[in-house]
Amino acid sequence: MRKFLPFLLLIPLLLACDENRKHTVIERPIGWQLKETPTDASLRGLSVLTNNIIWASGSKGTWLRSLDGGETWNTGIIAGMDSVDFRDIIAFDASTAVVMSSGQPAVIYKTIDGGQHWDLKYQGPSYAFLDGMAFIGDRGYAIGDEVEGKWMVLLSKDKGDTWTWLETSPQAPKGAGSFAASGSSIVADQENVWFVAAGMHSAIYHSADRGTRWTKQVLPLDSLKESAGIFSLFKVSDQTLVGVGGDFLSANERSNTFLASDNGGKDWSFATENAPSGYRSGVVYYPFQHWLIAVGPNGTDFSKDVGKNWERLSEEGFHTVKLCRSYKNVWASGSGGKIARLEF
Repeated sequence: MRKFLPFLLLIPLLLACDENRKHTVIERPIGWQLKETPTDASLRGLSVLTNNIIWASGSKGTWLRSLDGGETWNTGIIAGMDSVDFRDIIAFDASTAVVMSSGQPAVIYKTIDGGQHWDLKYQGPSYAFLDGMAFIGDRGYAIGDEVEGKWMVLLSKDKGDTWTWLETSPQAPKGAGSFAASGSSIVADQENVWFVAAGMHSAIYHSADRGTRWTKQVLPLDSLKESAGIFSLFKVSDQTLVGVGGDFLSANERSNTFLASDNGGKDWSFATENAPSGYRSGVVYYPFQHWLIAVGPNGTDFSKDVGKNWERLSEEGFHTVKLCRSYKNVWASGSGGKIARLEF
């Protein structure tokens, strides 16, 4: 035992060094490391489980899966639906994922064998339009545009095997909708569900009891446009929620591109200075470095102070950005089959 004593005495020091390395503050991300994919589809659906397991979905009925950090990909067309745009995907493991279409038909499919087969789990009315999904454990929600005076709020309690249109879905103005640019206009956390209405009816809807009762807060926009509003929400902490957006017809316009609440979603305000540098369709918070990462067609911005100030990070444009389930890395996807991992 004595001969191992010097080594044992070193263990606390080694652990301390490792701990310090884990918490080293990095001034800024380096940029995006692009991954080669076998598709030119527009990829708005993205779900990252680990640094190795990544799922994506998009136009032309496309799905993709990588098990080696984006070095190689399995891909295919869902159920022969080569004209359908699957704008959101939620993965549960290397074999199981749920995808949602935007546009007609309004459908949700699921695979349990790594994408070899996809089964139809929900099909909405012919005039329905789905915008995004969010899961907390086995429980999932999907949001869709107004139908007959109510929002489409779908609920699944079994990882997307069955879906029910909630009778308690909130009332909606005629023509109200949520932007399906990145599948991230809805957030679920414990008992809470938030989703954002956009365009001429821009507002935040919130339920604190799993969709039974809802409150509505009209967003403090200077003016309303069909092409403008908030496109993506993210919950940073119990008190802090953020959103990004803008006008997708004016990609370089900085007004109304960042929204935040610091009291659990009770009140919201838009940044008046130091906003992201254009329309943004996706946002995540990377907790290890306390960065917000926001993406859009004209590039990427990041913030080190939860949105008070923003810096231009990259000219690389994307549709959506997602945080790995283990919180260890950040990925983004976009047009032309583009998928990338954030380097730092």
